[in-house]
Amino acid sequence: MPPKKRIGDDDASLNVKRRRKKNGEDMEFGNNSSLDADSDDENLDIKLEGSLVNGEVLFAGGTNWCMVGRSHLPKGVKNGGGHNLWGPHRIANLCGVRVRTVVSGCTACHCVVITAEGQVMTWGRNEKGQLGHGDDIRKDSPTVVESLANDVIIDAACGKNHTLFLTERGKVYGCGDNKMSQLGIGHQSPCVPTPVRIHYKGPPVRKVACGAEFSMIVDIRGNLYSFGCPEHGQLGNNSDGKYFVTSNKLSFKCELVPKKLHVFIEKTRDGHIIPVTDVEIRDVSCGLNHTVALDSKKRVFTWGFGGYGRLGHSEPKDEFVPRHLKFFDGPNRGAGQIFCGSTFCLAVNELGSLYFWGQTKSTGEASMYPKLVQDLSGWRVRSVGCCNKSIVVAADESVVSWGPSPTYGELGYGENKPHSSTVPQEVKTLDGIYIHGVACGYGHSLYLARADTEANRQKLERLPVFSP
Repeated sequence: MPPKKRIGDDDASLNVKRRRKKNGEDMEFGNNSSLDADSDDENLDIKLEGSLVNGEVLFAGGTNWCMVGRSHLPKGVKNGGGHNLWGPHRIANLCGVRVRTVVSGCTACHCVVITAEGQVMTWGRNEKGQLGHGDDIRKDSPTVVESLANDVIIDAACGKNHTLFLTERGKVYGCGDNKMSQLGIGHQSPCVPTPVRIHYKGPPVRKVACGAEFSMIVDIRGNLYSFGCPEHGQLGNNSDGKYFVTSNKLSFKCELVPKKLHVFIEKTRDGHIIPVTDVEIRDVSCGLNHTVALDSKKRVFTWGFGGYGRLGHSEPKDEFVPRHLKFFDGPNRGAGQIFCGSTFCLAVNELGSLYFWGQTKSTGEASMYPKLVQDLSGWRVRSVGCCNKSIVVAADESVVSWGPSPTYGELGYGENKPHSSTVPQEVKTLDGIYIHGVACGYGHSLYLARADTEANRQKLERLPVFSP
């Protein structure tokens, strides 16, 4: 999401170290801190744009938020019930509401929608306060986050049990689980039920992303910052953070505040490491414990847990710093969009073709490097949503989905249709309905459907309405 007011290229080359006066003393910020930007950057008066489209929200998937992805309830949690919606449904209190952004995450059992006016609503699992309502009570219907009512929200990101919200002024607020410091507020705590601003003093932020227990933000200058759990090197700071508390007890040194990533590399076939320069990050996406990023030159970088080929480097090794994925290097081979599922990645190249690497089915074969999704050859992919194992794609005028069993209805095929598919299939329940974009959670899908004309609205009215 570029800002309305572009910052001059000359500003981007400012020295990393700066001095400023505070209480009569000089303070110097080193280049390994979230405070390593010019103090003027922090106070830039800019206004970021959110999505320029809007429509009505449709939902498919599991609504028993307490049990999705679980075999039994955690101690102290009551089962609130709820059935699987095997086809797309309208949501009762969102009927007729103009929404511009739908958000969830491949490890998340909660949802975020942002209205055309910038108001944010959340619902779903809430055991760690990730919905931002000041409590830990599950919400089955979209509910306004009152503490953010005075801010215009343009984007959000959902982790396993935490949520980040991005305002039009480039400020980031977080709520939910913070035991691994994934909220970046300077300390670790089990639960933050009301959104608080992250401990960050750099240029305005334009992109947020969440893994299971870690987070990423990108500022308007293309700098990438990470914070939270470093277990498999997913923070990209050349460490997995492991240390021994006692002789047999292992723990992790979490990043308490956003820390800027300075090193990007590529590896030659004979193992030599070459630094990659002039990296300006445009997009970032997080899986369970790995990350993929896209820069201004359409280069792709991956790092974190490397099991089953999810990093795309033809080897199952963990990467502790962002490593260039050379498959997308070359004329007309650059990537335009990137996406992460729990154990896999997807990218759309410059020509609109979709590539996959990693693994969706635990008993299936893993793709160790990016491979073309043959069933979508010739389709121009516009939007992709990644569930825990399932994939939902908006391409041309259709929606296509696939994923192995077990599913919760996120594929959207309908009540009396197959509940899973190992090959891409069109979602016939959405025939005639144009979908602007999709977002997926652990076992659910959110669709943003066009509702501009009376004909559009009549088609939507034929769909069933879900009233929790």
